[in-house]
Amino acid sequence: MPQPRKRFAQHWLRSETALKQIIQAAQLKNSDRLLEIGPGTGILTRRLLPLVQSVLAVELDWDLCKKLVKSFGNYNNFLLLQGDILKLDVAKEAKDFPKFLPINKVVANIPYNITSPILEKLLGRISSPKIPPYDLIILLIQKEVAQRIVAAPGDKSYGGLSVKMQYLADCNYICDVSKKAFYPSPKVDSAVITFRPRFLLNSAVSPQRLETLINLGFANRRKMLRNNLKSLIDSDRLREFFTEIDLNEQVRAENLDLNQWIALSNYFSQ
Repeated sequence: MPQPRKRFAQHWLRSETALKQIIQAAQLKNSDRLLEIGPGTGILTRRLLPLVQSVLAVELDWDLCKKLVKSFGNYNNFLLLQGDILKLDVAKEAKDFPKFLPINKVVANIPYNITSPILEKLLGRISSPKIPPYDLIILLIQKEVAQRIVAAPGDKSYGGLSVKMQYLADCNYICDVSKKAFYPSPKVDSAVITFRPRFLLNSAVSPQRLETLINLGFANRRKMLRNNLKSLIDSDRLREFFTEIDLNEQVRAENLDLNQWIALSNYFSQ
């Protein structure tokens, strides 16, 4: 097994249980065309290849790329791109390999330190969602972040990330993955989470306004929402809105569910 590199935040997953849970969560079909981000040693890749039409893998570490080519170079449904997933235009790079496009599912064990930009790369933002969306995204990420993504209003983990991710996708927490499932062990536990991108029937009239309100609303969690939004919305008008949807005027951002955030945005986008 190659030696993990700290500068790439590499931690090799070695738990058979976790690998099976990732594959089960992916609901794989033989027509699926996968994007695997950071295949590392190929432990998951080896299990995916027999189950799908194709796996397009993106790996940053050049030395690992050489090992992956040696392991899977003879598979006609495996394509490897060397580079940074955050900078790479995957569709453009793979345009000469139509068998691998369009990608419909993503599987990844991502470095904790680039979770936010990868989420934006895969899902987009409220104001600019990824078009066309993937059918399903399966990620192995830091447990604390996964808990924040799926948190409900009133939970201590609920915040701006929760609202944004739940606007863009149906988010499901699949299972915990202990730090002991990796080599070397990271300092924190992980979790498998899935995202099924969607278009909300009750969507925001102005996605940009919704994104701004969420950012402002959660800027200071200890303050009441009306105080966080006073630079953007007149207090009397905000009070009228709270009365209309039967919310206490002392409500905080963490008490509004997704539909209430959308209602707030739409009310002040008229």
